[in-house]
Amino acid sequence: MTILDRFRLDGRVAIVTGASSGVGVIFAQALAEAGADIVLAGRRADRLAETAASVEKIGRRALCVPTDVASPEQCQVLAEAAADFGPVGVLINNAGVGTAVPAIRETPDQFRSVLDVNLAGAYWMAQAAARVMPDGGSIVNVSSVLGLVTAGLPQAAYSASKAGLLGLTRDLAAQWSTRRGIRVNAIAPGFFASEMTDQYPDDYLTARLSTLPIPRLGNAQELAAAVLFLASDAAGYVTGTTLVVDGGLTIS
Repeated sequence: MTILDRFRLDGRVAIVTGASSGVGVIFAQALAEAGADIVLAGRRADRLAETAASVEKIGRRALCVPTDVASPEQCQVLAEAAADFGPVGVLINNAGVGTAVPAIRETPDQFRSVLDVNLAGAYWMAQAAARVMPDGGSIVNVSSVLGLVTAGLPQAAYSASKAGLLGLTRDLAAQWSTRRGIRVNAIAPGFFASEMTDQYPDDYLTARLSTLPIPRLGNAQELAAAVLFLASDAAGYVTGTTLVVDGGLTIS
């Protein structure tokens, strides 16, 4: 096996949640390029079909399973559908929502709705996937640098959910790496073009990016490469860690 062979995912099925838009689409395409068949999950069925078409154009199989990860029952249905599709080797826990509500005004329902998807949803999905994964599986949780630092916006719910996801990653890695042969890691992206960054105030990104050691938005392909590393056998001795992909935001 060559070094590049370790990045291959041939013969495996990869589940990607939040696959109807943004980096979830890029993740699905990258894993397909590495040889995986892809199970696509999200709440917008029409957009999932578009992602599926792009995966099939690469030459891999795709299965769409509309899913709300905040529902443990729907997560289990998704995992079982993926297991019927083929041997589940990878889960990319990418589904997420974001808000920017001042803490003094944030309602209980607003706060809980973010945690239900970003944190609890990742847990339900990891739990369901682990039940059908053979030894050697990999789970990658998509957190954020806002789980580590603040970005100067009122994002208490989002930041709390992403920080919680880092703790969840460590605990699941400790439980499953030995007992089930499943590695669990996280990535913490910085600023990448997304539906969330589209909602930032005018000039906010320009000001923030100018302070970074690498003063630009990240490219989605750069983030997908990090996800592929953690998902593949190239990271076979890596578990319970967080890979920060932020252009130096956390040191600036």
